[in-house]
Amino acid sequence: MTGTSKASLEKAEKAGAAGAAGIAGETGPQPRSVRVVLMALMITMLLAMLDNMIVSPAMPTIVGDLGGMEHLSWVVTAYTLATAASTPIWGKLGDMYGRKGVFLASIVIFLAGSVLSGMAQDMGQLIGFRAIQGLGAGGLMVGVMAIIGDLVPPRDRGKYMGMMTGVMAVAMIGGPLVGGTITDHLGWRWAFYINLPLGAVALAMVTAVLHLPKKKAQGRIDYLGAILLTVGISALVLVTTWGGSEYAWGSAVIMELIAIGVASLIGFLFVQKKAAEPIMPLHIFRSRNFSLMSVIGFITGFVMFGAMLFLPLYQQSVQGASATNSGLLLLPLLLAMMAVSMVAGRVTTATGKYKIFPIVGTVLMIIGFFLLSQMDTETTRFTSGLYMAVLGAGMGFLMQITMLVAQNSVEMKDMGVASSSATLFRTLGSSFGVAIMGALFNNRVHDVMAERAGSVGSKATEATSQPTADKLAQLPDVVRDAYQHAVTAGTHSAFLLGATLGAVALIAAFFVKETPLRGSGPADKKPVGDADGDSAQVVREPVAEAV
Repeated sequence: MTGTSKASLEKAEKAGAAGAAGIAGETGPQPRSVRVVLMALMITMLLAMLDNMIVSPAMPTIVGDLGGMEHLSWVVTAYTLATAASTPIWGKLGDMYGRKGVFLASIVIFLAGSVLSGMAQDMGQLIGFRAIQGLGAGGLMVGVMAIIGDLVPPRDRGKYMGMMTGVMAVAMIGGPLVGGTITDHLGWRWAFYINLPLGAVALAMVTAVLHLPKKKAQGRIDYLGAILLTVGISALVLVTTWGGSEYAWGSAVIMELIAIGVASLIGFLFVQKKAAEPIMPLHIFRSRNFSLMSVIGFITGFVMFGAMLFLPLYQQSVQGASATNSGLLLLPLLLAMMAVSMVAGRVTTATGKYKIFPIVGTVLMIIGFFLLSQMDTETTRFTSGLYMAVLGAGMGFLMQITMLVAQNSVEMKDMGVASSSATLFRTLGSSFGVAIMGALFNNRVHDVMAERAGSVGSKATEATSQPTADKLAQLPDVVRDAYQHAVTAGTHSAFLLGATLGAVALIAAFFVKETPLRGSGPADKKPVGDADGDSAQVVREPVAEAV
């Protein structure tokens, strides 16, 4: 190790953060101050993931208090739209003006939206305030990922994969339980106010402990690109939200939204080629690894959220499980995902190798979905739990490694847009997954109900959309039996689609090139090229401090 490298390492250790490069083979424990920052980041991530999980159980009570049943879906849609549309913009602002200030701003906006949502006096106000809350949420996840990218070298970053996946598991399992408890005992408004103590802690910790270099933008914000991207993303999200539910897939409204979305995104691509500070620099897609991870991330979001939607429905409708503890129904999947993610992260940190994980992950994902597609009305909870564990293990190999490789494939100056782009593709994947798998599921359910119970079955399906176990017990035997077979057929079709898309992700995984992770060893003394060898990245000094 040269004298310059030693000096850089000593400086990084004293400052409290291991730099993104130049630390040759010495990736020891993170200093206490960095661990404090990471704790604050995990709390913020929990905020972003918990919100919809906590609010969902409160929806019936909200409608009973505020009215406006016909606009209920917009409480979720407004939040989702604002989150998806603002995600890439937050990433770019962080790259241009400095990560800390932008991140703190997103937390403040999210908390302000939470307070206003809790104070809403009618459904219109709640929808508008949820949009404000979603606007802040768009910067939370991106800020967490980008700051971790600044503080921790990619190789060391693997150690925190399990932590991030664990936060997701806690949100998915505990969110509905917490939301139901709060609504029953404190009122629905506290489903929003509960964000305040967590947000205040994260805000105080980040303000006091995190110190990142201030930046001065060299160019102006790409306002035209931001508008076109926002319109394009919003149109696509509305297509996936309304298609097959509010409007028929072939309706004029859906076709118009598709046309607007496609035209806006095409215009966005042209603008990005000429903008001085593009919202999403197209050169990041020249990296083979970044492009492949975007594809894998999109598919992962697509199939994962589809599974999260239909597995509880199958267990409640076919296996007679209670909806009260719906998060617990996914425990085998989530625990397997968390455990495997932790192991994969540790192995990545120890060896610097990662290509095997997307391959193994997609293989397990395909096997898991195929096994789940074979479930029938006689499948036991133990058997379905084993199948879910296989799928969860596959997801564990994929959830965080996609972000890690995407960040390692770009220069530090593009860390924000890389993080936001990877997050956006996963978000869009989840929207398309819920819509397309949902359409496939619903069509199959209606067809089987008509086959097995005739017109009575069709009417029962419309009248008891997603009936609870209690409602199922009240149905005539022939209708109940038909519905259970219909749900089994619907999940079969949806999960087979998941297995097919998993095969596409597997093909993409085979083309990933194992580029050394920055901070992983002697290779960091030399320029490190991206997966294609297109844009070499020079060794940089540490860019962040935690004091």
